[in-house]
Amino acid sequence: MTPDNEWLYKNKDHGMMSAAASLGSILLWNVEEGLTQIDKFLYSSEDYVKAGAALAVGILSSGVRNDADPALALLQEHVEGDVHIMKCAACTGLGIAYAGAAREEVMELLLPVVEAESAGAETMLEVSLAGLALGMIYVGKCDDTVGSTIVQRLMEASDEDLDHSHARFLCLGLGLLFLGRMEKADAMLEALRTVEHKIAKYAAVVLETCAYAGSGNVLKVQEMLHHCAEHITEDADHQMAAVIGIGLVTMGEDVGSEMALRAFDHLLHYCEVPIKRAVPLALAVLNISNPDFAVIDQLSRLSHDPDNELSQNAILALGIVSAGTNNSRVAGLLRQLSEFYSKEAGHIFCVRIAQGLLHMGKGLVSLNPVHSDRLLTSGPALGGMLVLIHSCLDLKNTLLDKSHYLLYYLTCATNPRMLITVNEDMSWRPVTVRVGQAVETVGQAGKPKTISGFQTHTTPVLLGSKERAELATEEVLSVSSVLEGLVILKDNPDYEPEEDK
Repeated sequence: MTPDNEWLYKNKDHGMMSAAASLGSILLWNVEEGLTQIDKFLYSSEDYVKAGAALAVGILSSGVRNDADPALALLQEHVEGDVHIMKCAACTGLGIAYAGAAREEVMELLLPVVEAESAGAETMLEVSLAGLALGMIYVGKCDDTVGSTIVQRLMEASDEDLDHSHARFLCLGLGLLFLGRMEKADAMLEALRTVEHKIAKYAAVVLETCAYAGSGNVLKVQEMLHHCAEHITEDADHQMAAVIGIGLVTMGEDVGSEMALRAFDHLLHYCEVPIKRAVPLALAVLNISNPDFAVIDQLSRLSHDPDNELSQNAILALGIVSAGTNNSRVAGLLRQLSEFYSKEAGHIFCVRIAQGLLHMGKGLVSLNPVHSDRLLTSGPALGGMLVLIHSCLDLKNTLLDKSHYLLYYLTCATNPRMLITVNEDMSWRPVTVRVGQAVETVGQAGKPKTISGFQTHTTPVLLGSKERAELATEEVLSVSSVLEGLVILKDNPDYEPEEDK
């Protein structure tokens, strides 16, 4: 590794924190070796470096179950400590490390931070990040304790607290608790109506859209379109959330997604600027890691828009849509954009992030939260995506300001897109598989072909977001019905090798 002073100390303050945290994503999922490399930074004299190292510990253990619980052990003291930046980093680290794990010890650690008496902007930032972390840890679990604590906090907070740019993450934390749980969120929606600040509308839309995420519920889409029909230019946060909500509700199934695309065209034509700004993000939600030609075309047009925030969102959306695909067309577009915006610091930052997403893990990982033949949605993965997308609603105060470390929530959505086949004793076993575009075969008689236009490869093989694999040999049987990720194979007892004539 290069000496620390070269790559770490050439950044300032929060930059150092993100740079140190990047160690976590470089060594992702490799807890044993990773901790020894990150450990020395936890004893740095610079608070920002220490905070970055604390966040790196969380990122490193994202989705990894470890008996020793290193993330909890190392971050506990910082959550309970007094240093503001360490507290923010430790809360975010715990949110990433235990996303979807619903661990009570972590909840007991973070609840006091959410309940803390507010004493200005710094405390509100800690409260919001802790609320968001709790939402990620209990994603889709409808936990009453966490839900009531966050709603209570929103009720008791002063107006200036709720005006804080990061208060939106407290609302998102609440939404994540009910991700995909539909009517179970109704009681919380009623409770939110008692909050007398304009953020209550935003919180209600976020909660409702999260609750119906991936359900394809047409009535909810109509409700969200109804929110967008008002022509307001100020305080339109709830409208932006509603646009993203349309994408969220219709994601994961083709018919709804196509209808939503048409709705977005209308929004771009007839609506006010705040709504237009959210459209590229909603397009991104519909096509995570799936660089569809038409969508990229649309985003490419929007990325040259005179409105700064709209073009920045479109650039980041290009990154999300092509995440981990190495798509050459998007790579070309991003190179052109980096020359076009060479004088604009904010745009250049967005272009660099988008390029990073495009070539993520050298093209071996994807951010797609839908798995098992596009049947199931992973809660933590969708949650991590939503953190990025809701930060984009106010880029100036989040990613382009001092909270760029929220980007690391994407590690919850990062998953390898290879198909690897192993024997029952977990030893590697290469077999031939056919990979092609997935075809919908529900309700068709006989044995219809499940893929079209296939190529035959030997595992391990990379699968795109709309591709499917099937075994090309009868020599083995797969234990699982879906060929994705790690698949265990066993010998086919009825197989008879063809004898050479």
